[in-house]
Amino acid sequence: MRAVFFFMCLLFQTALNHPRVSDEDFLGPAQCLDQKYTRWSCSKVFCPPWRRCIAGQCVCKIPYKCPRQKISACTLDGSEYFSMCQANAISCRTKTPIFSHFSESCKAEDKVETSISDSNDVVEIKTNLGKMPVCGKGWNMAAANVVCRNVKGVDRGAEAASNITYESLDEDTEWSDQCMRVRCTGSELSLAECTIYNPEPITKTGVAALKCYKEPSGECMNFLCANGKYLINGKPCDGVDDCGDNSDEMCCQKCRGKAFHCKSGVCIPQHAVKDGIRDCLGGEDELDVTDKAVIITHLHVVPEIREIRSSAESQLQCGVPNMEYVYKKDNHYSRRKRSAGWEETLPTQIQWQVAVQDEGLFRCGGAYLGGCWVLTAANCVRPKPKSFRIHLSLWKKNRKQSTTEIVPVKNILIHHEYNPQTYANDIALVQLEEMVYSDKCMQDNPVVRAVCVPWSTQQFQPNDTCTISGWGKEATLKWANVTLVDNCENYYKDRFLPGMECAGDLEGKVDSCQGDSGGPLVCTDGSGLSYVWGIVSWGNKCSEPNHPGVYTKVAHYFDWIRSNTGWPAVTKFNQ
Repeated sequence: MRAVFFFMCLLFQTALNHPRVSDEDFLGPAQCLDQKYTRWSCSKVFCPPWRRCIAGQCVCKIPYKCPRQKISACTLDGSEYFSMCQANAISCRTKTPIFSHFSESCKAEDKVETSISDSNDVVEIKTNLGKMPVCGKGWNMAAANVVCRNVKGVDRGAEAASNITYESLDEDTEWSDQCMRVRCTGSELSLAECTIYNPEPITKTGVAALKCYKEPSGECMNFLCANGKYLINGKPCDGVDDCGDNSDEMCCQKCRGKAFHCKSGVCIPQHAVKDGIRDCLGGEDELDVTDKAVIITHLHVVPEIREIRSSAESQLQCGVPNMEYVYKKDNHYSRRKRSAGWEETLPTQIQWQVAVQDEGLFRCGGAYLGGCWVLTAANCVRPKPKSFRIHLSLWKKNRKQSTTEIVPVKNILIHHEYNPQTYANDIALVQLEEMVYSDKCMQDNPVVRAVCVPWSTQQFQPNDTCTISGWGKEATLKWANVTLVDNCENYYKDRFLPGMECAGDLEGKVDSCQGDSGGPLVCTDGSGLSYVWGIVSWGNKCSEPNHPGVYTKVAHYFDWIRSNTGWPAVTKFNQ
């Protein structure tokens, strides 16, 4: 109904020859809008450090899970915490802002507080430098929403963010001739959590003012937000959180102005690009990052967020092969193609590829996830661990390499809803057996690397090029590039079920086939990290036109994988 109302509005505006560019030119499909994605939808965006991604939603993190930082976080009641993350994890649970500022001593006079003047609705901020207006420069709806929620208790934030000239301010009030600029994402509970710049003279842009949101009378508005707020002045897909829940930036086929467009359909502000914090799921906003000039600020929360993200991500190693190892080519090596598009891998080229051996026979492939875990298809295994061996760093089935590891299997976890007739939920985890007197399942190996596990079904999109690998019926590991195929139900009708993904070449030139089952479909994001996007599952008529291969869509099972393997063995950037 929301989408229908929106498009009726567009028709009405067109009939009146409304001069503005149609929102329809920027917004994505109605199916996306109907999902009501917000800033807390981690299938679209990253959670802040004080939240974690569970079942597609950013939920409040347990405060003690936040890492300690170098400088303390002070709260409005004078308490001291070891990071803003910890303070905000508490705020997340209580839905009450408590963070005030960073300091080595939490003095009451240093508290950061926000107010709205009785006249002109001018926004003022008090810090240890005194009380002064917020600058009109850079002031927008994202910041106005924060103030209305914090000061006025209006859940849906602001209706308008405006500027007022210094000359028009109430003459009966003593005003500072300086102001402080603020920059907010819109998710903050108070301006204290935003970036606050050093004082500067008030210029012709004036000072910040606002109008808090009131329910409109029902006339046709620009956009209906997921939180029920109608945009009266803001525009979707401009990189600014006009809605207050960021739902106006979540379903965009392109962005307005200088806003940056993520492949997942999210628009982010230009200042978030190359700031050292990964905002797009694929990391494309942080490509070619160079050292940026230090932003002169009074209070700056970005460094803590950057530090916490970097600290957490540095502890997880996946998706990047070891390129320092040099394989010494032997006399038996020859380069041959299996079929069109398939090429023989170089030794140690695909470092997360494993071979699954059952009763001495190689039947399937798999992907190494790190720790003692391997991911494969449910149709490749059975609940008899002692019958299986996992071969890592194996190039030729009939001849081990010097780097090959052969590891016994401790346990096999087949998805509880796997259906061998329909291949629904065709996914399984293989737990490797630990070595004696060790929690490791193998010695450190320079050419065995884990592949990352995707947590969002939107990290990669139709028409993205990815790589499949497997032995097929041959002795040597091969690889080929394939394309993710959209609308696969058109090719397989009712056989194509939730949790499945199609990839290949609709002309039938490249496809996985018998003997490749369980092997990985790996996609690499803009930042160079590789994810096991799919598991070779089933298909009809190998390498024939309009019969793409069908894969188990790994991101669909992220929570199942994580619940069994534990957090560290899963992926980077999963918060």
